[in-house]
Amino acid sequence: MKSRKAAKGFPGEKATELYRRLAKLRPDPRTELRFLDPFTLLVSVVLSAQATDVSVNKATKPLFEIADTPEKMVKLGEAGLAKYIRTIGLWRNKAKNVIALSRILLEKHGGKTPRSREDLETLPGVGRKTASVVLHEAYGEPTIAVDTHVFRVSNRTGLAPGDTPDKVEALLQEVTPEKYKHGAHHWLILHGRYVCLARKPECPECVIRDLCQYEAKTGE
Repeated sequence: MKSRKAAKGFPGEKATELYRRLAKLRPDPRTELRFLDPFTLLVSVVLSAQATDVSVNKATKPLFEIADTPEKMVKLGEAGLAKYIRTIGLWRNKAKNVIALSRILLEKHGGKTPRSREDLETLPGVGRKTASVVLHEAYGEPTIAVDTHVFRVSNRTGLAPGDTPDKVEALLQEVTPEKYKHGAHHWLILHGRYVCLARKPECPECVIRDLCQYEAKTGE
């Protein structure tokens, strides 16, 4: 009974209040990844897997100065790309995926980054989370990408608990009010990145502390 009840997530009014407070704190939330267009966003998100946005931005700043299109990226090649992204985790596999997806964009999509989830998820290195970020940031879709921060905050607070990212995403879509869906992804990520930390959350500084169901709050 307890797990079944928890899976319901926050009721409407409580979810609305949670997002209202996070929105007041950060009225203009946006990704911390730097990009120029849908393609460079796609590359940045692929590179950001198991890496920080800061490390990705340091690598992509000089990279995008010489390879900001699929054509230029393919011409650069895996070895050339590797020189720019060696400081990022899993760089070998990421270099392979970025060159492969760039080639597919040229061959199947006229060099354009797809606007559909189905097409995006067929690209090497692109899973549901990456596709959701691209759809949200590049095309304004009200998607909610579930990364480690969103997963942690959703479960820890009780907003949208689930044992898999897909379950958390589905429940977030259900409990998040329409007016907050466009920013929900960023509010939850930023809250997890700077306040609701994995090892020791900054509960005394948390604007949703009284709404949160986390039992081991710090500063008690």
